[in-house]
Amino acid sequence: MQSVSRPLARQLARQACKQISKRQASTAALRATATTTTATTTTASTTAAKQQQKQKQQHRREFATSRYDDGSARSAVINVLNNIASKREVQQYLAQFTSVSSQQFAVIKVGGAILTDYIDELCASLRNLNQMGLYPVIIHGAGPQLNKLLEEAGVEPQYKEGIRITDGKTLGVARKLFLEENLKLTEALESWGVRARPITSGVLMADYKDKDTYQFVGEVNQINPTSLKAAIADGYIPVLTCMAESEDGQVLNVNADKAAAELARALVPLKIVYLSEKGGIHDKETGKLIEAINLDEEYDEYMKKPWVIHGTRSKIRDIKTLLDDLPRSSSVAIIHPEALERELFTHSGAGTLIRRGTKLQQASSLAEFEDLSKLKQTLVRDREGFDSAAVVDRYLESLNTRSFRAYFDENMEALAIVLPPTDSSKLAQLATLTMTRSAWLSNIADNVFQNLKRDFPKLAWTVKQDDENLTWFSEKADGSIARRGEVLFWYGIESPEEVRELMSEFVQHGRQMFGDINLESQLHRAAAAAERIRAGAANLMGNRPQQDKQQARAFSTSARPARPSVTSAITQKRGYATTNPNPPLGIKNSDKDYPSKVALIGARGYTGQALIDLLNRHPNFDLCHVSSRELAGQKLKGYERKEIIYENLSPDDVRKMAENKEIDCWVMALPNGVCKPFVDAIDESGHKEALIVDLSADYRFDSNWTYGLPELVQRGKIASANRISNPGCYATAAQLGIAPLIPHLAPQPAQPTVFGVSGYSGAGTKPSPKNDVQNLTNNLIPYSLTDHIHEREISSQLGQDVAFIPHVAVWFQGIHHTISLPLAGKMVSRDVRQLYQDRYHGEKLVAVRGESPLVKNIAGKHGVEIGGFAVHSGGKRAVVNVTIDNLLKGAATQCLQNMNLALGYAEYEGIPLE
Repeated sequence: MQSVSRPLARQLARQACKQISKRQASTAALRATATTTTATTTTASTTAAKQQQKQKQQHRREFATSRYDDGSARSAVINVLNNIASKREVQQYLAQFTSVSSQQFAVIKVGGAILTDYIDELCASLRNLNQMGLYPVIIHGAGPQLNKLLEEAGVEPQYKEGIRITDGKTLGVARKLFLEENLKLTEALESWGVRARPITSGVLMADYKDKDTYQFVGEVNQINPTSLKAAIADGYIPVLTCMAESEDGQVLNVNADKAAAELARALVPLKIVYLSEKGGIHDKETGKLIEAINLDEEYDEYMKKPWVIHGTRSKIRDIKTLLDDLPRSSSVAIIHPEALERELFTHSGAGTLIRRGTKLQQASSLAEFEDLSKLKQTLVRDREGFDSAAVVDRYLESLNTRSFRAYFDENMEALAIVLPPTDSSKLAQLATLTMTRSAWLSNIADNVFQNLKRDFPKLAWTVKQDDENLTWFSEKADGSIARRGEVLFWYGIESPEEVRELMSEFVQHGRQMFGDINLESQLHRAAAAAERIRAGAANLMGNRPQQDKQQARAFSTSARPARPSVTSAITQKRGYATTNPNPPLGIKNSDKDYPSKVALIGARGYTGQALIDLLNRHPNFDLCHVSSRELAGQKLKGYERKEIIYENLSPDDVRKMAENKEIDCWVMALPNGVCKPFVDAIDESGHKEALIVDLSADYRFDSNWTYGLPELVQRGKIASANRISNPGCYATAAQLGIAPLIPHLAPQPAQPTVFGVSGYSGAGTKPSPKNDVQNLTNNLIPYSLTDHIHEREISSQLGQDVAFIPHVAVWFQGIHHTISLPLAGKMVSRDVRQLYQDRYHGEKLVAVRGESPLVKNIAGKHGVEIGGFAVHSGGKRAVVNVTIDNLLKGAATQCLQNMNLALGYAEYEGIPLE
């Protein structure tokens, strides 16, 4: 997900800080009232006691005005906003933040394993909330710790129907443990600067569950919130433990999840959060995380799944029962602690979000709409101009002539109309998607897309490039391409041939085919879509069919809430682009003919050959010139689309071609220190908008050039660049292997060490001891053990000194890195692995695995594999393994990614994906 830009974050922070000030003033008044009440009831007997209470009251008032200065509050807000993806989510956050009292914000249940393994992540998130004047109610368990103590005490746990039988001895152990864990969490929060109050009795009241069977196990039947509200009024986060009391004062063991649910019923919070080290509910058939469950539509379906049994079944059932009793705006999230802030402020955290949702209705004909006038009003609300009603009427008339399927909620806050696949095309088209602001904020849009993906395996749609929800659409898509201010998105299309045909048709016909279809003429053209797609693909390298000159105004697929749009699809965070596998692209070269004309300068080496092979399969690149001094006059092998003869192009030849604007993209595949005369020639030609991608190291340290590592560098920056330096192979693998741990590294002079081993193709084609197979057999050759240029490159890009030790081995292609990373604080291997999984989630060319990757498995592959994730027994040093094919993702594949982004194509077009 992308973060909000820093200026926007600051602007929104100022808005939020005003709300913080109001909240603090209200809290101060509440504290004063609470103090006055206490003074009246407990100190009326003596003047000294009254004076003492006045002093306390004054102290609390001073605390209320000084606790949160504007700077710390704004910093906390910006910290949160930087983890939120879009302005839409920020608007949702602000609406939530300002709509409830402190104790109604969130109830957070903390599992015992979280207290053991992730307490610092929890405290950091709670600190940011606290600095914003928010006080979530915390309730924790300690199940794993209790099991361990009972085992040490020789007590064998007894269960019935998954519920722990709690006898007197077990209760004694549990009570002591829960008090210790409560104190542990409270003290940890205090050490992070968060005022926390342990509340271990008086809130949870319970009846015996079944005294004869379970003994001292209770079911919560009443919540006394007085002490919670008093703690919040005094500026403390309340921390409860899952021990309750019966009417006669007997302590009872209660289930923490159920206790959290009862707290939620009493406090009616916006969010109920169950923190789990697993990070959510996983589908046991596919192993994939379930991102969202909309109970109104999916509850019965989940209850029928064979893997939804025992604890999972009980959890989903209990959550439904809870949410049925709460306002529809409430939700339950099961997440990892690291996703806490994001989940509290958005509906797109990293775990499983469970909500009642909005039950959608469907229609396949206009007659199925109960109120046709309401449908017209819904369509008109996004239209501009005096003829909007007439346009809508013609659109509805056109829908009578063909099949469609509409999805909408009862109040028509959201409406989607899909044109299903036909006999000639298996691709459905999203013709209309309109949302009100409240529909976006209540996430009906997500619900709509869940239905679309369920009913239409393959779908395409277009969105205006300045749409403020572009990031959201990108997340729903598998790929995209920009053209003349429009972005075509699609999902479900897997084969390169299908993608090629789709992109060809979009380039030739644009919105007329993939925009919102609203007029009869457009619908008639749609009937011939499949034939034109095939014709367009077949003639892609020849003459393009004449584009239909008849232009018709189209419905916008995107929603247009009445607020300013934000055109920032990709934003930067700490120097690296946040993960987005297919960001909306720029529209550079949008007014020129396609495909883009490419010249390759220096194609004799292995990398040049690998790039030629990729260009041979790319639908939107026309390789026009290939220059090689040694091979001049020979026929280019491996390129089958047309005959190309190697040339020996001089810088003067290149300058003349650039002056005539014959080439859209120049690829420099020359040795280090050789390409400058060619780059200068292009610069002198005046054709500065031409793209240059340099595969050498000549411009990797030039601030005027964009460093082209899409997984780490801002994709939007690459998309708008004309000069791109392609990263080195060693450097690409090393940076991807280090970047997720940058915030957790020990301070200098400690530094990561990269032990790298490359196949001999990395030594080039010029004979040397490093590519002499006989010399390499049964051997490993170290070289450039200090001050290698890749060492400087890695350190410069990461902003972190890194030691790099290269070697060459007997295999042909592929690199293996073993990276040793000193840590600032103690970590365990699963923490490290989770950081990498989160950082590269959705990146199609980065695979994160538990086991160490093998170099023999990466040769010929277009991605990077990262694994191993060992942590020293002291917890302060991690070791990570990375493999990469030095000729592909280390050079040619990455070059193609950069070319695609900079020329306005889908990032992975032409790259075989497994």
